[in-house]
This record gives sequence, structure tokens and C-alpha cells, in this order.
Amino acid sequence: MKNSLSSVWIRGAAVAAAALLAWAAAGAGPHDPKDWPVPEAAKKRPNPVPPGQATIRAARPFYAEKCASCHGDKGKGDGPEAIMYAVKPADLSDAHMMSEMTDGELFYKITEGRQPMPAFKRQLTEQQRWQLVHYLRTFAKQPAAPAKKAPPQKH
Repeated sequence: MKNSLSSVWIRGAAVAAAALLAWAAAGAGPHDPKDWPVPEAAKKRPNPVPPGQATIRAARPFYAEKCASCHGDKGKGDGPEAIMYAVKPADLSDAHMMSEMTDGELFYKITEGRQPMPAFKRQLTEQQRWQLVHYLRTFAKQPAAPAKKAPPQKH
């Protein structure tokens, strides 16, 4: 009896390990932005909310309440709930990724969501979502400007 129980446990562990490997191979990593299609009209939508400190201050509590648990306090995708999901939340501090997305694209993603991220169209007003777009952009440190070449010296 003890041998058969041990054998069942080993088979169960092997099946669980195989399932875990298959899940990992299927793309349990971060979302690829190319896998989250956004309609062209949404991408082209301009942000009607002016940027500025008042906008950032207004959006901070929305982010803290609705986003930080997954995206983290600094937007790095390392919030306390991030480990609960197979898909890692986006690193909003990635300047390259953020520079590739229009305000309209960010607004669309906040509005519509995608599993596991919820849609916020019923939880936040349109104004709040546009403010949040500006706030999200504060996480991405802009890369330093390339050094300018010194003019050639005349001899």
C-alpha cells in the first residue's frame, strides 16, 4: 500500500511539473504590446486633458487605488498582486515601451482592459482616465540626450 501511494504521488507530481512547464512555454511572461491590438482610431485620439502638476496630483490617487497593486508604486510591474497572475504587468517605467505608445493607445488600454487587467471605463470617468495617462508617463525616465560631438578643431 505504501509503495502504490508513493507511486501515485510521484506520478501526480510529474503531471503537475509537466503542466507547469507547458504553461511557462505558452508565454506566461509579460504581454507583448504587439499582442494587444488597439484600433487605429483609438491610437490617434489626442489627450484632451492638459499636462501639468495639477493633472498629476489629481491622477495619483486613482493610480494608488486602481493600479499600484499590480504595477507597483514606481510602475515597474512589481506590485504585491503581480505574482498572482501568469501575465506580468507592464513595466511603465520602460521609457522605450512608453515612447512607442500614443496617449490614445494608453487611454484605450486603461478603458478596455485585457485579462488579467480589468477595464476601467465604468470605474473611472473619462477625465480621470486621461489624467491617468499623463500620470503613467511620469514613471518612464527619459533617456539622456546623446552627447553632441565637439566641432573639429582647426590646426
